[in-house]
Amino acid sequence: MVGLPSGNCNIQIKFLTKNLADMSNDKDLQPLVQLEQHNIALLFANYLLSLGIEAKVISEPSVELNKEVKQGHTVYCQQEKLEQAKIEFEHFIKKPFDQKYQQAAWQHGETVKINNSDLTLFASFKESFLAHAGVVTLIVFALCWLVFLASNLGWARSLFSLVQFYPTLSIDVFIAEPWRIIGPAFFHFSWLHIVFNTMWWWQLGGSIEKALGKGVLVNLFLISAIFSNLGQFFVSGANFGGLSGVVYALVGFVWWYGYLAPEKGLSLSKPIIGFLLFWLVLGFADLLPVNVANTAHLLGLISGCLLAVYSVNSNKK
Repeated sequence: MVGLPSGNCNIQIKFLTKNLADMSNDKDLQPLVQLEQHNIALLFANYLLSLGIEAKVISEPSVELNKEVKQGHTVYCQQEKLEQAKIEFEHFIKKPFDQKYQQAAWQHGETVKINNSDLTLFASFKESFLAHAGVVTLIVFALCWLVFLASNLGWARSLFSLVQFYPTLSIDVFIAEPWRIIGPAFFHFSWLHIVFNTMWWWQLGGSIEKALGKGVLVNLFLISAIFSNLGQFFVSGANFGGLSGVVYALVGFVWWYGYLAPEKGLSLSKPIIGFLLFWLVLGFADLLPVNVANTAHLLGLISGCLLAVYSVNSNKK
């Protein structure tokens, strides 16, 4: 396989020839291309389906030039439309995260077949979940869930005391317990709270880490957590928690980065942005059935937007 850059994301691909066609159980399907990233292979197969070209993805081993065997994901398509599929792939590989490909995934995702008798349940989970997220994304995700599960096993009071924001602000307390300035981000109060926050963190944080690197996501997490926690403390005191301030920072970052530098492949659909902004407004209007850290959400969103502008401008220098 060779690496071809798409935006800032390296996609590993291998173009295949017809002598590999017998690897498919469907005689009318021919192998088109093999990709290392499973989600990218599925995305392109879904797009072919939206064009009326029968396609499927088969996971199978690939032998590299150095004799190393890796897991690859081959896109098969109709033999009579193979040339059209090749042309479409040339366009796809330039901007794989374009809106039209994402839309095709929503409309046709259920029709793609994945055949691999050797995949275990863990391998399947790794392909669909772990493959999207980088190290930073997974560490924060795991810490949030570890704290939450431990809280539900009887350690809620002691854990909240450990990560709670400072009762009063001073240089001395910050030096003594520096983790508290970001600590509330790891504590959640309900199943709905943690599922909502961690899945958005996984989705958006994973995309940012894959596209722009670990450093960008670490800075985004730290800065947004600090600003959103400080703002919420000044409004309501130290009794708050949750990753939602950071999540809104991710929303703002992806929203504005995608607008300013669409070639990087980061994007968030307008309906999702509209829903999250509407949710923010409902929180400030006190129309939600739960207590919401509105100030943390707002400051998180603002910090994410500003960091996106700064990041794009820094890359242009």
